[in-house]
Amino acid sequence: MKRVMIVANLLKPHVRQTLDRIVPYLRDKAQVAGIETDDLTDLSQIQADLILVLGGDGTLLSAARRLLGKQIPLMGVNFGRLGFLAAFTPAELNDQIDLALADKLTIRRRMSIETSVLAADAQLRSCDIPEIRRLRRFGATALNDAVITAGAPFHMIELEISADSQTGVRYSGDGMIASTPSGSTAYNVSAGGPIITPDIDCICITPICPHSLAFRPVVVAPSTLIRVTGIHVNRGTTLFCDGQANTHIADGERILIHKADHDVLVVENPQNREWRTLAQKLHWAISPKYNP
Repeated sequence: MKRVMIVANLLKPHVRQTLDRIVPYLRDKAQVAGIETDDLTDLSQIQADLILVLGGDGTLLSAARRLLGKQIPLMGVNFGRLGFLAAFTPAELNDQIDLALADKLTIRRRMSIETSVLAADAQLRSCDIPEIRRLRRFGATALNDAVITAGAPFHMIELEISADSQTGVRYSGDGMIASTPSGSTAYNVSAGGPIITPDIDCICITPICPHSLAFRPVVVAPSTLIRVTGIHVNRGTTLFCDGQANTHIADGERILIHKADHDVLVVENPQNREWRTLAQKLHWAISPKYNP
């Protein structure tokens, strides 16, 4: 009998009712390994074959981060707005959970990124990941994106961005986004970045409101080590990983971003197709409406 862990965001409308309905249903078909209703619990020690996430994309992102790389599939049920990662609806939950327990649903590996912040005076002798982790004052993984945002007093900030050993470029603006393919439809697309299919492993670097007509988003290989240095930042300049784990950034500090050691396993809804989802949820390629 499969073991199912439930992560539920009770702040979302109708989650409590669904939780009360699905738990008795599940207990006839699987072992309920536990129910978590906060976003602080370490999930890396749980023993489960599947994590059922009731909430939205943010709830699923939080669960993925708290797994700390443990390879347990996440099945997201959307009670939020878009639901790109939380791909199932409450109405289809019973039928689809049966298919998941019977191993009849596709599980997709989604690339995640790891972000480290080094103090301005940290002496980085090499770009080896263990050395970066040893010296960092902050570290977090993200399934969607790592975002540096200007913050209060909301003046433009100056950043230097480089990839691997290449010479860096400086620019002024409101920050930058380092996005995975999964996160390409989030803040990245709002800032003018490309939509990237989840089948491709890469990192997209997208500037936020750059003071330049020529600084366009850049897609780099997953093996790339991205370095961002805060040249002149605000007192409120902050790094956010998936909009959740965060830390303030000071002048001279370095943010290093690279592909994480682990992917995140996400259960796919067989009713969804990528282009159909974009058209339905982001109104992609919708033609103008003309007056008769």
